[in-house]
Amino acid sequence: MPPKSVTAQHAAQRDDIADLVTRRPVPGPRVQQVDPFLFLNHHGPQTYPPGNQGLPFGPHPHRGFETVTFILEGELAHRDSAGHESVIRQGGVQWMTAGSGLIHAEVSPEEFKRDGGPMEILQLWVNLPSRLKMTQPRYTGVQKAEIPEINADKGKATVNLISGTWGGQTGPISSLTGVFMTTIALQKNGRVGFGSLAGRNVFLYVVRGHVEVNGKAAPPWNLVELDLEGDMLEIVGSEDAFVVFGHAEPLNEPVVAHGPFVMNTRDEIVDAIRDYQAGLFDNVTA
Repeated sequence: MPPKSVTAQHAAQRDDIADLVTRRPVPGPRVQQVDPFLFLNHHGPQTYPPGNQGLPFGPHPHRGFETVTFILEGELAHRDSAGHESVIRQGGVQWMTAGSGLIHAEVSPEEFKRDGGPMEILQLWVNLPSRLKMTQPRYTGVQKAEIPEINADKGKATVNLISGTWGGQTGPISSLTGVFMTTIALQKNGRVGFGSLAGRNVFLYVVRGHVEVNGKAAPPWNLVELDLEGDMLEIVGSEDAFVVFGHAEPLNEPVVAHGPFVMNTRDEIVDAIRDYQAGLFDNVTA
């Protein structure tokens, strides 16, 4: 089967939030989405001093999509109006389905604000199809120890399997729409390959280090865009590197986004704002 072709690369744009170092590769000047992957914020890496204010993401609403949050360093406390609450630490992942709507907060635990420390977090927004936009909200938080670490290339590559099946193992999170999601750590010259990708859009973001994607060099803080038709993909570390790698079937549906709401029509956005202002997100039942 033919390999996927690299069609473009998109450098993350710097867009700090208060004192939080933030880079965003998508949406960007030349890419609006990698359907169904809508948005990625890369926060950090940076070190917070003792007595800091922590992350600035107090209570805010969402409807119509999912958030996948990768805690690479530091800790993240989550609480939402559906009654979910957790503190996820380094190496863990949060997967929240906003669905019909909820309010959540993503903040630093009190100990982190007191003591400070290193912090690096990525948040990816994944669209939901129209048939699931008003699905019941749900949340799964997993710590590093719950995520299978699958070694490849004699240990020079490690696939952290978050959702989907690979290497005879299955990730701890079950995606409503069949999204496959991993993070991958590569040593220099370490390589890992994936197949059965025809008709699926790949999300591949280089967090750190330089890699080659099907023979094309890709530097850190870049989103690598690939064609839809190709079937196979190989990632090689030109040096020690870390990437986010996932894939999914494109939805091929209209996207109308307004702040924290992602729907299919402008009328549905108006409905979301109205429902939020009416307090209908405040008492979501799990």
